[in-house]
Amino acid sequence: MNQPPKKFYTPPEALQKIAAFCAYQDRNQKEVEEKLRSYGLDEDEAGEIIIRLSREKLLDEERYAKSFVRGKYRLKKWGRRRIVQDLKFKGISEYCIKQGLKEIDGDEYYQNLVELLEKKDRQEKEKNPRARRQKLQLFLTAKGYEADLIKIALDDLGKVPEEED
Repeated sequence: MNQPPKKFYTPPEALQKIAAFCAYQDRNQKEVEEKLRSYGLDEDEAGEIIIRLSREKLLDEERYAKSFVRGKYRLKKWGRRRIVQDLKFKGISEYCIKQGLKEIDGDEYYQNLVELLEKKDRQEKEKNPRARRQKLQLFLTAKGYEADLIKIALDDLGKVPEEED
């Protein structure tokens, strides 16, 4: 299984390819740098292209962070901790992460947590209440939700809401 030889690009060709790459979907700088290296460009050439992409608004870390947060929060129902961890791994700045997290509505966030918990609780086969609670807590922790919110939601699970007069 021989792979075809890697194609190397001149800076203008690389700029054209990477602009299309960035236009297709929001990208982060780390991703773009790796792609440019795979095109055979040196650091200086890659740096110039990244500056140009940023100037032309094809590469915008803050926009990327906001888009990432919206997607992971709304579609995958990730919690803040997991989102922050993933963004840090991708090399996104603290400022951009904070801006991205503003996309999360606090009330909706807790409601997502409760819905995830109720769904997982219905699926859980464990009968022992202590082991069941631990499994649910582990699930929500892996999703990236904060321990204090998980505890509140677990304590409220199964309680009948009080009717207002």
